[in-house]
Amino acid sequence: MRKDFKDLSEREILALAVSLEEEDGRIYGEFVEGLRETYPATARVFEEMQAEEATHRHALIELYRQRFGEHIPLIRRQDVKGFLTRRPVWLERTLGIDTVRKQAEDMEIETRQFYERAMQRVTDASTRKLLGDLSDAERKHAAVADSLGKEYLTPEARDQEERAGRRLFVLQIVQPGLAGLMDGSVSTLAPVFAAALATHSSWNAFLVGLAASVGAGISMGFAEALSDDGTLTGRGHPWLRGLVCGLMTTAGGIGHTLPFLIPAFQAALAVAVAVVIVELATITWIRNHYMDTPVFSAALQVGLGGALVFAAGILIGSS
Repeated sequence: MRKDFKDLSEREILALAVSLEEEDGRIYGEFVEGLRETYPATARVFEEMQAEEATHRHALIELYRQRFGEHIPLIRRQDVKGFLTRRPVWLERTLGIDTVRKQAEDMEIETRQFYERAMQRVTDASTRKLLGDLSDAERKHAAVADSLGKEYLTPEARDQEERAGRRLFVLQIVQPGLAGLMDGSVSTLAPVFAAALATHSSWNAFLVGLAASVGAGISMGFAEALSDDGTLTGRGHPWLRGLVCGLMTTAGGIGHTLPFLIPAFQAALAVAVAVVIVELATITWIRNHYMDTPVFSAALQVGLGGALVFAAGILIGSS
């Protein structure tokens, strides 16, 4: 049974405040450890906020000791109605900078609101003063969390963290997505065009392409998800990577499969070939833009692979 905030005594309010400051400080410690390697400047800001939370806790404990003695009852946020449920930080494999900033801001706003409500429930002057001071401090913390990456970080630190964020985006989204797009676009060329040329039926080619695309998407998705759990490589949650890879694999195959919904076979074949060219050009651009592969080298690699698979499909379908 959780207790209503209005039913808390001054002793219980102070005990709860101690617990809140301790929990917030430990969460900031988790932020520091999770961000230190990739976002060192933001980690230092959270380290300072963690130190301030420790100062707040010490002040609350000292006041409690003066008023109520040495024993502080364990009253936690989940024991009182009205607090939000927080997702455990330790469940996050990779801490995203925007997620951390938003969570920190929400934490400080909620704690400030607690202090403002608590001030209305206490009558002791020293307790009201401390709670008011802590409310002001939490308001400043919320502003800091909201402004991280704006005025609280130097331009050099912001540039460094933007580069780190881009690296994480490439590792966790672009790489698995690109691998899937390449596999779906290239590997399904042979069965689709072989079926098309062998049967001269748009519908048969569409069914083969659809089956090949979905099958390849499922296979690539599981292969990517099971390749590593991301804890050592920093590549993020495996099932997210698997989902991205699987969807992009399916999309790569579906692209040149959909034209075969056109009943006229020759028209469908011409449109499918045009789509293949667009797909290979898109892959080339992604490799150049995100993977820093020279345009000529990327075009040669992608074009050669696509041409070989395309030729295999034509030869098999025409035999």
